[in-house]
Amino acid sequence: MPTSLLIVDDSTFSRNMIKRALPSEWDVEVTEVICGEEALEVCQLQQFDIIFLDLTMPDIDGLDVLQTLNERGYQSRIFIISADIQESSKQIAKERGAVDFFPKPITTETLLSMLKYHEVI
Repeated sequence: MPTSLLIVDDSTFSRNMIKRALPSEWDVEVTEVICGEEALEVCQLQQFDIIFLDLTMPDIDGLDVLQTLNERGYQSRIFIISADIQESSKQIAKERGAVDFFPKPITTETLLSMLKYHEVI
C-alpha cells in the first residue's frame, strides 16, 4: 500500500522540485495543494501519512497550518521544507508538531536521508 503524501507549497517550481527529489524506491501517492487553506480543507477529507509543508504562503502560513492541525488532533508526520530557515521558525514549527525542518532546495539525497532517519522508508 503506498504512503499518502501531501505537498503544500504555493510555488509550482518548489512542488515539482520536491516531487523530483522523492526517492524512486518509495511507493508514494502524492497530492498537491497550493495554500494553507487548501491544506486544511483536504486534511478534513483525507488522512495523509506524511505532509511536506512550506512555511511562507500567501493565505495561511505553514506555522498556522501546523497549529490548526495540532488543535484538531490530526495525526500525520509533518515535515517542513522551506526557504525560511530562521531558528525561531524552526523552534515554533517543532513546538507545533513538525517532525523535522529542511531548507530548500531539497535534494534526493537529503530527502532519502531524512526519510530513513525518521523510519518513513
